[in-house]
Amino acid sequence: MKIQCNEVVIFIVVSVVGLFCSCADFLNQPSRVDLPSSAFWQDVNDAEYALNGAVADIRYLFDRDYYLEAMGEYVNVSGNVLQNTANNEDPSEALRNGAAYDGFYELYPSGYGGKFANMYRYCYGGINRCNYVIDGIQKMIAQGQTETDEKKLNEFIGEAKLFRALIYLRLISMWGDVPYIDERIMYKEDVEHLYRTPIATIKDSLVSDLTDAFNKLPEKASKSGRMTKAAALGLRGKVQLYWASWNKFGWPELAGFMPDAQEAQEAYEAAASDFRHVIDDYGLTLFRNGEPGDCDSLGRAEILPNYFYLFLPTANGDPEFIIAFNHGSTGTSQGEKLMRDLAGRSVEYSQGWLSPRYALADRYQSTITGDFCEPLVPMSAGEPDARTAKNSALNPQSYANRDYRMKASMLWDYEMIQGLMDKKETGWVPFIYKTWGVENFEINGEYYTTYETGIWTGYAFRKFIRNYGGQGRDDGDFNWPVMRLADVYLMYAEAVNFANLESEKPYAVELVNRVRHRGNLPPLTADKTGTQDAFFDAINQERIVELFAEGHRMFDLRRWRLIEESFCGPGDPTGYVIRDTWGNPISGFSTNGTIFQNATDLSYEQCYIFQIPESERNRNSNLTQNKPWM
Repeated sequence: MKIQCNEVVIFIVVSVVGLFCSCADFLNQPSRVDLPSSAFWQDVNDAEYALNGAVADIRYLFDRDYYLEAMGEYVNVSGNVLQNTANNEDPSEALRNGAAYDGFYELYPSGYGGKFANMYRYCYGGINRCNYVIDGIQKMIAQGQTETDEKKLNEFIGEAKLFRALIYLRLISMWGDVPYIDERIMYKEDVEHLYRTPIATIKDSLVSDLTDAFNKLPEKASKSGRMTKAAALGLRGKVQLYWASWNKFGWPELAGFMPDAQEAQEAYEAAASDFRHVIDDYGLTLFRNGEPGDCDSLGRAEILPNYFYLFLPTANGDPEFIIAFNHGSTGTSQGEKLMRDLAGRSVEYSQGWLSPRYALADRYQSTITGDFCEPLVPMSAGEPDARTAKNSALNPQSYANRDYRMKASMLWDYEMIQGLMDKKETGWVPFIYKTWGVENFEINGEYYTTYETGIWTGYAFRKFIRNYGGQGRDDGDFNWPVMRLADVYLMYAEAVNFANLESEKPYAVELVNRVRHRGNLPPLTADKTGTQDAFFDAINQERIVELFAEGHRMFDLRRWRLIEESFCGPGDPTGYVIRDTWGNPISGFSTNGTIFQNATDLSYEQCYIFQIPESERNRNSNLTQNKPWM
């Protein structure tokens, strides 16, 4: 252990992953953690087997990050999910038993930093799994290997270090200073006297690990899901970008952290350099070359934009996916839960735990002007002109000529989706808010059964929802993206913008326009890029619509210090009211759809930095608590 660590965490989750039955997803295999070295660590296959088991467990930390969007402005989580308390449950068991939530946290848009104890513990379980792999392979190398085998074993070490860095970036983003552990922990006594490591020290360790990973990893993945040099560079760039953000915008809730403008500048420049190499040096391209594809007319869905197919298994293995976690399919017990969590009852009897919020619809810009449309107006379906009034949220024409990513991401009134049941297609189903499961509903002389769901925002997901039969609601084999090339384009533009790298700014603008082109939007006008603030607004806008529901928004709001600006400020007597398309506060919150009402400064501070779990502090008296939770 080269750095003092702290805490504890280690409820070392050495859960054994069930044997994956299909060769299509090589990551999902048991890890053999408990086998003695005499029966294991004998050859390259054993090493890969151990790495695959570690990755299969680590996947559960990231592959339901769409739930994290509940802490942003644009995704709503059903009230019964919000009320579930998962902190006394083994998260791996919660996931594998089909829990409605992911077991790592309770979900709420305000005051959420005290509800992530399981995420904290399970992160350290993943870190210990990585350390176990690194330790075992290093011992194999020390015993002597052929040149070919040693090269492959070093690649596995590089991958394990990359995943360890990925987990640590999550930890420091949420909790700031945490214990840094870089060797396998065997006994609980090994972590009961550790201290929190300063975030700057951890950052340096992550940069060092990712540099080593870059040197060890290949340029091209040998199999789907294996990591590459581009993945190491992209993640190193992200670590530097986050470090730059904290130094630029500050992190007053983290005791002892002093923002440094020079640190920010150097980190932005380092991030821009790493991202530029990812973009230019590895032949990566956007899915289907970033072309928007075709988009069906309002109320039809036979032809959907390319962006829709980016989030189906059609995109598995595509160069746009730089870091992704593979999943199994039917009969493997390793499927993703996207359809079950995001779709309604008409689609494989799914549960619709999450839905887009009303605020999202106004973020999709006009394909004609390239700018924002007039704001939508909530109207009750009982109002006589609700379906025809200009800009009414219930008027389908209000959504005409919008960013193609809107059609690919969400349903509004009179939009169609493919019904599915028992792994078979059941025909088109129209979404009509609060008109659930109505048979013989007439639309233009044709009759349908309307979408059946408990969604209460006025919108439903299309993004991530399969439009073909053959798989159940929790049997998806989509590779969940942790880092996509479009994300790297936008992070590069952000780094260039805040580092004032004027010579690179034209290229940064070009890359943002490539992302916009995916939505069939025209390029940014000069006024959108002329100043640092204006270009940042354009980058922020693209991150909202391009990365919608992929788990990035909560982290962006916090590192940019934009929670108050995005919701409302301290002491606001009205608070931030979450409304549906009818103008009503949504159901599901104890506050009747209102958050941050009369909120104190402390309420916001507890969102910017999370609570060190008291259960860990009880085991280790050296663990200090973050200021807002003292």
